[in-house]
Amino acid sequence: MEIATLPSLLEIPATEWDCLLGPDHNPFLCHAFLAGLEQHGCVGERWGWLPHHVVVREQGRLLGAVPLYRKYNSYGELVFDWAWADAYQRAGERYYPKLVAAVPYSPVTGPRLLLHPTADRPGVEAALLAAVAEEAQRLAVSSVHWLFPDAADQQHLLAAGHLPRHDCQFHWHNRGYRDFDDFLDTFTAEKRKKIKRERRRVGEQGVELELLSGQQVDEGLWHTWHRFYQDTFDRRGGYPTLTAPFFRQLGEQLQERVLLVVARQQGKPVAAALSLRSADTLYGRHWGCLGEFHSLHFEACYYAGIDYCISAGLSHFEPGAQGEHKVSRGFEPTLTRSAHWLADPRFAEAIDHYLAREREAVADYMREVTQHLPFRQAPQEDGA
Repeated sequence: MEIATLPSLLEIPATEWDCLLGPDHNPFLCHAFLAGLEQHGCVGERWGWLPHHVVVREQGRLLGAVPLYRKYNSYGELVFDWAWADAYQRAGERYYPKLVAAVPYSPVTGPRLLLHPTADRPGVEAALLAAVAEEAQRLAVSSVHWLFPDAADQQHLLAAGHLPRHDCQFHWHNRGYRDFDDFLDTFTAEKRKKIKRERRRVGEQGVELELLSGQQVDEGLWHTWHRFYQDTFDRRGGYPTLTAPFFRQLGEQLQERVLLVVARQQGKPVAAALSLRSADTLYGRHWGCLGEFHSLHFEACYYAGIDYCISAGLSHFEPGAQGEHKVSRGFEPTLTRSAHWLADPRFAEAIDHYLAREREAVADYMREVTQHLPFRQAPQEDGA
């Protein structure tokens, strides 16, 4: 096996990279998304995300890869380690740079050890893990962080000595609903009335929603969407790292895998919500609105997405990180994971103790939140 690191995914043809993912892949791992971030300046030195992808080949054929970045801050990771960086600084140590295996700005669970379907899985997985460990040693980074790996990859990482971390998101699960009303029929009467009232209020304000796939969005609407996206970050004090050309190219290349929910009042766009989808899951990512509209956020970001999942036969809807307000709308607490390696054994021991307590707190929190779901009966458990 030949192992290499790449400073840009643009060095690999899209067809070759996407062969690692399979036909029904997570869209955030595809070449169009990751290489698009690089091509349009959404990652790089300015943002502290420097591509450092690891690839494994055999006789020139790509067998596996890890989307890897050298990080000089913790922005856009959504697994928060600011306190760890602060502890290093107070101890007179250096926390940055670090290595992060993740999809930038996207708290979406998926594989991080990407393998060709015909590859010798144990051998290539071991080669990828060893290659990342060697890069950590060579670059003398403080740590390696694998963010939002799926359950299978998490097991490999724990077996390799990484420390497990847990968190909670709120996901929707399709239990064979015929339509949105069928879904609402599982709610208690009080919660069902609240949702129906919120949906009515959107229409009462003269707002109508239109659902568009990526290829249906023209250049002007992408620029309008980007104004909405920027406004959200301006209001919250964040940094709008994704550019209008990135969104436009994503729509052109991913087409049906992109969903833009556009809210119009008197024909004029006033808000929009952007999602991506795989074969079985819708992933809500960004929202923006110019103005104040009662309940429109819930309609565009949640209810329209649930409607879409039911009509398209999707099994799951992941609307993004955080947000307890999702619980009363039928989104259930779902475990998310990360795995961490720290070079300094003193910090590794202290953080290991902290993570053990944090995992217990997350489990307690999920049990507590489950008691507040709006359903008449507790739903069947899905694997977390």
